[in-house]
Amino acid sequence: MTTILVTGGTGTLGRLVTERLRADGHEVRVLSRHTQPYAVDLREGGPGLDAALDGVETVVHCASSPRGDEQAADHLIAAARRAGVGHLVYISIVGVDRVPFGYYRSKLAVERRIEESGLRWTVLRATQFHDLVVTMLQKLAKPPVVLVPAGVSDQPVEVAEVADRLAELALAAPAGRVPDMGGPHVRTFDSLARAYLRATGRRRRVLGMPLFGKTYRAFRAGGHLAPEQAVGKGTFEEYLARRFGQ
Repeated sequence: MTTILVTGGTGTLGRLVTERLRADGHEVRVLSRHTQPYAVDLREGGPGLDAALDGVETVVHCASSPRGDEQAADHLIAAARRAGVGHLVYISIVGVDRVPFGYYRSKLAVERRIEESGLRWTVLRATQFHDLVVTMLQKLAKPPVVLVPAGVSDQPVEVAEVADRLAELALAAPAGRVPDMGGPHVRTFDSLARAYLRATGRRRRVLGMPLFGKTYRAFRAGGHLAPEQAVGKGTFEEYLARRFGQ
């Protein structure tokens, strides 16, 4: 039985990774800011992090936030070295090296820290989860007209499938950068918006709105997509049906 620490283990992805590893008979410690006995803010570090890592063989790093990811990674890596952790698994995002978006740049910086850490590691990049796309569309659909970024597509993936893959990687030997994981279909953003409106019974006009700048151009060029790695099975419509009961 392996002792595994899952950072962000109460989040959308981390919770599912934890469930899968425990179901497979492993001892799993959940680290988050508010969950005892391993309540640690990775951005601050501290002795609680060393206690959480004591005796841990593998870390699955799912914790993430719009600010502080690089500092959190520094604290985690340093503590993992002290604890003699044998394998650090990190979930990243497809396109972090191609799209000049602030959050993506931070994720790429974390990848590089892990690669240079001296630890044995595995990094998986995935496309956006279905629930994140819905969160965006919920905000966009508040006005009478839904304005979506013109010419932009997405490739949403089922979070449970990413959790399965991460759990599999955590139990395998360190593999470095593994193939990206994308959802089953590349979809225009306006088609995703229309699917969301149908599932929620809303009537809205959907319009494409041109944007400007390097980030928008990179998204339009598909820098965040992995059509050659469309390995996911669950579709956006299937997710909507489960969530909204249509």
